[in-house]
Amino acid sequence: MTTPPQGPGGPTYAREVTWFSSPSDATTRLATAGYLADPATATTAFLAGALEKPLLVEGPAGVGKTELAKAVARATGADLVRLQCYEGLDEARALYEWNYKKQLLRIQASQTDDRTWSQTHDDIFTDEFLLTRPLLTAIRREEATVLLIDEVDKTDVEVEGLLLEILSDFQVTIPELGTVSAVRRPFVVLTSNATRELSEAVKRRCLYLHLDYPDAERELEIVSSQVPDLEEKVVAQLVAAVGRLRDLELKKAPSIAESVDWARTLIALEIGDLDEEAIASTLGVVLKHASDQDRAVRELKLARRA
Repeated sequence: MTTPPQGPGGPTYAREVTWFSSPSDATTRLATAGYLADPATATTAFLAGALEKPLLVEGPAGVGKTELAKAVARATGADLVRLQCYEGLDEARALYEWNYKKQLLRIQASQTDDRTWSQTHDDIFTDEFLLTRPLLTAIRREEATVLLIDEVDKTDVEVEGLLLEILSDFQVTIPELGTVSAVRRPFVVLTSNATRELSEAVKRRCLYLHLDYPDAERELEIVSSQVPDLEEKVVAQLVAAVGRLRDLELKKAPSIAESVDWARTLIALEIGDLDEEAIASTLGVVLKHASDQDRAVRELKLARRA
Protein backbone atom coordinates (compact mmCIF):
# COMPACT_ATOMS: atom_id res chain seq x y z
CA MET A 1 0.00 0.00 0.00
CA THR A 2 1.04 3.63 -0.53
CA THR A 3 2.92 5.07 2.41
CA PRO A 4 4.05 8.71 2.58
CA PRO A 5 7.76 9.47 2.97
CA GLN A 6 8.94 9.60 6.53
CA GLY A 7 10.41 12.67 8.17
CA PRO A 8 11.98 13.21 11.61
CA GLY A 9 8.56 13.72 13.19
CA GLY A 10 6.65 11.10 11.20
CA PRO A 11 5.08 11.08 7.76
CA THR A 12 5.54 14.08 5.51
CA TYR A 13 2.77 14.95 3.09
CA ALA A 14 2.73 16.50 -0.33
CA ARG A 15 2.15 20.24 -0.14
CA GLU A 16 1.81 21.23 -3.77
CA VAL A 17 -1.47 22.95 -2.95
CA THR A 18 -1.69 25.69 -0.35
CA TRP A 19 -5.30 25.99 0.65
CA PHE A 20 -5.30 29.66 1.69
CA SER A 21 -2.36 31.97 2.30
CA SER A 22 -4.12 34.07 4.95
CA PRO A 23 -7.57 34.75 6.41
CA SER A 24 -8.00 37.66 4.00
CA ASP A 25 -7.08 35.37 1.10
CA ALA A 26 -9.73 32.92 2.33
CA THR A 27 -12.30 35.72 2.45
CA THR A 28 -11.50 36.84 -1.08
CA ARG A 29 -11.36 33.41 -2.69
CA LEU A 30 -14.46 32.11 -0.93
CA ALA A 31 -16.34 35.23 -2.07
CA THR A 32 -15.19 34.55 -5.62
CA ALA A 33 -16.63 31.05 -5.20
CA GLY A 34 -19.97 32.54 -4.12
CA TYR A 35 -19.60 32.19 -0.33
CA LEU A 36 -19.54 35.35 1.79
CA ALA A 37 -17.52 34.37 4.87
CA ASP A 38 -17.43 36.44 8.03
CA PRO A 39 -14.03 37.00 9.71
CA ALA A 40 -14.38 34.02 12.07
CA THR A 41 -15.28 31.65 9.22
CA ALA A 42 -12.46 32.90 6.99
CA THR A 43 -9.91 32.64 9.79
CA THR A 44 -10.98 29.12 10.76
CA ALA A 45 -10.96 27.97 7.12
CA PHE A 46 -7.43 29.33 6.73
CA LEU A 47 -6.27 27.59 9.91
CA ALA A 48 -7.84 24.28 8.91
CA GLY A 49 -5.68 24.29 5.79
CA ALA A 50 -2.56 25.72 7.38
CA LEU A 51 -2.59 23.36 10.38
CA GLU A 52 -3.97 20.41 8.39
CA LYS A 53 -6.63 19.81 11.00
CA PRO A 54 -10.24 18.75 10.39
CA LEU A 55 -12.85 21.48 10.76
CA LEU A 56 -16.04 20.74 12.71
CA VAL A 57 -18.81 23.17 11.72
CA GLU A 58 -21.84 23.10 13.98
CA GLY A 59 -25.12 24.99 13.87
CA PRO A 60 -28.77 24.78 12.87
CA ALA A 61 -29.77 23.40 9.49
CA GLY A 62 -29.55 25.79 6.58
CA VAL A 63 -26.88 28.23 7.76
CA GLY A 64 -24.23 27.33 5.17
CA LYS A 65 -22.23 24.54 6.80
CA THR A 66 -22.27 22.18 3.83
CA GLU A 67 -21.91 25.05 1.40
CA LEU A 68 -18.68 26.09 3.13
CA ALA A 69 -17.03 22.79 2.22
CA LYS A 70 -18.28 23.07 -1.36
CA ALA A 71 -16.99 26.64 -1.56
CA VAL A 72 -13.54 25.61 -0.31
CA ALA A 73 -13.42 23.01 -3.08
CA ARG A 74 -14.48 25.55 -5.72
CA ALA A 75 -12.13 28.24 -4.43
CA THR A 76 -9.07 25.98 -4.40
CA GLY A 77 -9.81 23.84 -7.44
CA ALA A 78 -9.96 20.70 -5.29
CA ASP A 79 -12.29 17.76 -5.81
CA LEU A 80 -15.09 17.23 -3.32
CA VAL A 81 -15.63 13.78 -1.76
CA ARG A 82 -18.79 13.64 0.33
CA LEU A 83 -19.92 11.18 2.98
CA GLN A 84 -23.58 11.79 3.77
CA CYS A 85 -24.21 10.46 7.25
CA TYR A 86 -27.43 8.80 8.38
CA GLU A 87 -28.68 6.51 11.11
CA GLY A 88 -27.40 3.00 10.45
CA LEU A 89 -24.31 4.08 8.49
CA ASP A 90 -21.61 1.43 8.91
CA GLU A 91 -18.03 0.71 7.90
CA ALA A 92 -19.06 -0.92 4.62
CA ARG A 93 -20.75 2.30 3.47
CA ALA A 94 -18.34 4.80 5.00
CA LEU A 95 -14.91 3.22 4.64
CA TYR A 96 -14.64 0.11 2.44
CA GLU A 97 -15.94 -3.38 1.82
CA TRP A 98 -14.81 -6.40 -0.13
CA ASN A 99 -16.44 -7.40 -3.39
CA TYR A 100 -17.64 -10.75 -2.09
CA LYS A 101 -19.29 -11.87 -5.33
CA LYS A 102 -16.11 -11.28 -7.27
CA GLN A 103 -14.06 -13.02 -4.59
CA LEU A 104 -16.38 -16.03 -4.72
CA LEU A 105 -15.99 -16.27 -8.49
CA ARG A 106 -12.22 -16.16 -8.12
CA ILE A 107 -12.32 -18.90 -5.47
CA GLN A 108 -14.47 -21.09 -7.70
CA ALA A 109 -12.12 -20.53 -10.63
CA SER A 110 -9.09 -21.38 -8.51
CA GLN A 111 -10.55 -24.77 -7.56
CA THR A 112 -9.60 -26.02 -11.02
CA ASP A 113 -5.98 -25.01 -10.39
CA ASP A 114 -3.43 -26.60 -8.12
CA ARG A 115 -3.22 -23.49 -5.96
CA THR A 116 -3.25 -23.74 -2.18
CA TRP A 117 -5.82 -21.91 -0.05
CA SER A 118 -3.07 -19.59 1.17
CA GLN A 119 -2.31 -18.54 -2.39
CA THR A 120 -5.99 -18.06 -3.17
CA HIS A 121 -6.50 -16.08 0.04
CA ASP A 122 -3.65 -13.73 -0.83
CA ASP A 123 -5.03 -13.32 -4.33
CA ILE A 124 -8.58 -12.31 -3.36
CA PHE A 125 -7.58 -9.74 -0.73
CA THR A 126 -6.01 -7.22 -3.10
CA ASP A 127 -6.98 -3.85 -4.56
CA GLU A 128 -8.78 -5.62 -7.37
CA PHE A 129 -11.46 -6.80 -4.94
CA LEU A 130 -11.61 -3.69 -2.74
CA LEU A 131 -14.64 -1.40 -2.97
CA THR A 132 -13.60 1.98 -1.62
CA ARG A 133 -16.12 4.26 0.07
CA PRO A 134 -15.81 8.03 0.67
CA LEU A 135 -13.44 7.97 3.66
CA LEU A 136 -10.92 5.61 2.07
CA THR A 137 -11.31 7.30 -1.32
CA ALA A 138 -10.33 10.67 0.14
CA ILE A 139 -7.34 9.19 1.98
CA ARG A 140 -5.99 7.44 -1.13
CA ARG A 141 -6.35 10.34 -3.54
CA GLU A 142 -3.15 12.04 -4.68
CA GLU A 143 -5.04 15.08 -5.96
CA ALA A 144 -6.16 17.97 -3.75
CA THR A 145 -9.36 16.84 -2.04
CA VAL A 146 -11.99 18.32 0.24
CA LEU A 147 -13.60 15.58 2.34
CA LEU A 148 -17.08 16.55 3.53
CA ILE A 149 -18.50 14.38 6.33
CA ASP A 150 -22.01 15.79 6.34
CA GLU A 151 -24.42 15.70 9.30
CA VAL A 152 -22.16 13.52 11.43
CA ASP A 153 -24.55 13.87 14.37
CA LYS A 154 -27.08 11.66 12.53
CA THR A 155 -24.85 8.59 12.80
CA ASP A 156 -24.63 6.17 15.71
CA VAL A 157 -21.98 6.90 18.32
CA GLU A 158 -20.04 3.81 17.21
CA VAL A 159 -19.35 5.39 13.82
CA GLU A 160 -17.25 8.05 15.49
CA GLY A 161 -14.73 5.31 16.23
CA LEU A 162 -14.22 4.90 12.48
CA LEU A 163 -13.39 8.58 12.24
CA LEU A 164 -10.80 8.79 14.99
CA GLU A 165 -7.93 7.15 13.09
CA ILE A 166 -8.64 9.28 10.05
CA LEU A 167 -9.03 12.55 11.95
CA SER A 168 -5.87 12.07 14.03
CA ASP A 169 -3.43 10.29 11.70
CA PHE A 170 -5.07 10.54 8.27
CA GLN A 171 -4.73 6.82 7.78
CA VAL A 172 -6.93 3.75 7.55
CA THR A 173 -6.05 0.26 8.70
CA ILE A 174 -7.33 -2.62 6.56
CA PRO A 175 -6.54 -5.91 8.34
CA GLU A 176 -5.93 -7.84 5.12
CA LEU A 177 -3.80 -5.15 3.47
CA GLY A 178 -2.21 -3.11 6.24
CA THR A 179 -2.26 0.63 6.88
CA VAL A 180 -3.13 3.08 4.12
CA SER A 181 -1.69 6.53 4.85
CA ALA A 182 -2.61 9.74 3.09
CA VAL A 183 -0.19 10.85 0.38
CA ARG A 184 -1.81 14.27 0.53
CA ARG A 185 -3.97 15.23 3.47
CA PRO A 186 -7.48 16.23 2.45
CA PHE A 187 -9.18 19.36 3.74
CA VAL A 188 -11.72 17.76 6.07
CA VAL A 189 -15.03 19.41 6.99
CA LEU A 190 -17.45 17.73 9.40
CA THR A 191 -20.90 19.29 9.77
CA SER A 192 -23.33 18.82 12.62
CA ASN A 193 -26.82 20.15 13.31
CA ALA A 194 -26.15 19.53 17.03
CA THR A 195 -28.98 17.01 17.38
CA ARG A 196 -26.70 15.11 19.74
CA GLU A 197 -23.40 15.81 21.48
CA LEU A 198 -20.36 14.52 19.63
CA SER A 199 -17.67 12.73 21.62
CA GLU A 200 -14.82 14.71 23.13
CA ALA A 201 -12.37 12.44 21.27
CA VAL A 202 -13.73 13.67 17.92
CA LYS A 203 -13.87 17.30 19.04
CA ARG A 204 -10.27 17.25 20.29
CA ARG A 205 -9.05 16.36 16.81
CA CYS A 206 -10.87 19.23 15.12
CA LEU A 207 -10.96 22.97 14.89
CA TYR A 208 -14.41 24.22 15.82
CA LEU A 209 -16.67 26.76 14.11
CA HIS A 210 -20.23 27.59 15.07
CA LEU A 211 -22.45 29.04 12.36
CA ASP A 212 -25.80 30.61 13.11
CA TYR A 213 -28.33 32.46 11.00
CA PRO A 214 -26.74 35.71 9.80
CA ASP A 215 -27.89 39.11 10.99
CA ALA A 216 -30.09 41.15 8.68
CA GLU A 217 -27.22 43.12 7.19
CA ARG A 218 -25.22 40.00 6.35
CA GLU A 219 -28.24 38.17 4.93
CA LEU A 220 -29.11 41.17 2.77
CA GLU A 221 -25.58 41.06 1.40
CA ILE A 222 -25.81 37.31 0.73
CA VAL A 223 -29.18 37.49 -1.02
CA SER A 224 -28.13 40.51 -3.09
CA SER A 225 -24.97 38.76 -4.23
CA GLN A 226 -26.87 35.61 -5.22
CA VAL A 227 -29.84 37.36 -6.84
CA PRO A 228 -28.47 40.70 -8.08
CA ASP A 229 -31.53 41.42 -10.27
CA LEU A 230 -33.88 41.79 -7.30
CA GLU A 231 -34.47 45.40 -6.25
CA GLU A 232 -32.74 46.44 -3.04
CA LYS A 233 -36.08 47.49 -1.53
CA VAL A 234 -37.55 44.02 -2.11
CA VAL A 235 -34.43 42.31 -0.76
CA ALA A 236 -34.78 44.34 2.43
CA GLN A 237 -38.46 43.35 2.69
CA LEU A 238 -37.56 39.70 2.15
CA VAL A 239 -34.82 39.71 4.79
CA ALA A 240 -37.17 41.38 7.28
CA ALA A 241 -39.88 38.79 6.56
CA VAL A 242 -37.41 35.91 6.98
CA GLY A 243 -36.31 37.38 10.30
CA ARG A 244 -39.92 37.51 11.50
CA LEU A 245 -40.45 33.89 10.45
CA ARG A 246 -37.33 32.75 12.30
CA ASP A 247 -38.59 34.40 15.47
CA LEU A 248 -41.58 32.05 15.45
CA GLU A 249 -41.49 28.60 17.03
CA LEU A 250 -41.35 26.57 13.82
CA LYS A 251 -40.45 22.98 13.08
CA LYS A 252 -37.95 24.22 10.49
CA ALA A 253 -36.90 27.85 10.26
CA PRO A 254 -36.11 29.23 6.79
CA SER A 255 -32.53 28.55 5.73
CA ILE A 256 -30.25 30.94 3.89
CA ALA A 257 -30.69 28.85 0.76
CA GLU A 258 -34.46 29.21 1.09
CA SER A 259 -34.09 32.98 1.42
CA VAL A 260 -32.21 32.93 -1.89
CA ASP A 261 -34.88 30.69 -3.43
CA TRP A 262 -37.54 33.13 -2.24
CA ALA A 263 -35.69 35.98 -3.91
CA ARG A 264 -35.54 34.03 -7.18
CA THR A 265 -39.26 33.25 -6.83
CA LEU A 266 -40.06 36.96 -6.60
CA ILE A 267 -38.04 37.56 -9.77
CA ALA A 268 -39.90 34.76 -11.59
CA LEU A 269 -43.30 36.09 -10.48
CA GLU A 270 -42.28 39.70 -11.19
CA ILE A 271 -43.25 40.75 -7.67
CA GLY A 272 -41.99 44.25 -6.95
CA ASP A 273 -43.40 44.62 -3.45
CA LEU A 274 -43.31 41.86 -0.82
CA ASP A 275 -46.53 42.79 0.92
CA GLU A 276 -48.64 40.46 3.08
CA GLU A 277 -50.49 39.06 0.08
CA ALA A 278 -47.20 38.26 -1.70
CA ILE A 279 -45.80 36.64 1.43
CA ALA A 280 -48.89 34.46 1.88
CA SER A 281 -48.92 33.36 -1.76
CA THR A 282 -45.25 32.34 -1.78
CA LEU A 283 -44.91 31.02 1.76
CA GLY A 284 -44.34 27.46 0.52
CA VAL A 285 -40.95 28.46 -0.82
CA VAL A 286 -39.55 29.01 2.68
CA LEU A 287 -41.80 26.97 4.98
CA LYS A 288 -42.11 23.26 4.16
CA HIS A 289 -44.43 22.12 6.96
CA ALA A 290 -48.18 22.79 6.93
CA SER A 291 -48.13 23.50 10.67
CA ASP A 292 -45.37 26.10 10.15
CA GLN A 293 -47.39 27.81 7.42
CA ASP A 294 -50.48 27.84 9.65
CA ARG A 295 -48.50 29.37 12.50
CA ALA A 296 -46.98 31.99 10.22
CA VAL A 297 -50.37 32.97 8.83
CA ARG A 298 -51.78 33.19 12.34
CA GLU A 299 -48.87 34.96 14.06
CA LEU A 300 -48.08 37.38 11.22
CA LYS A 301 -51.80 37.95 10.53
CA LEU A 302 -51.49 37.06 6.86
CA ALA A 303 -54.50 36.59 4.62
CA ARG A 304 -55.10 32.89 3.99
CA ARG A 305 -54.90 31.70 0.43
CA ALA A 306 -58.13 30.53 -1.09
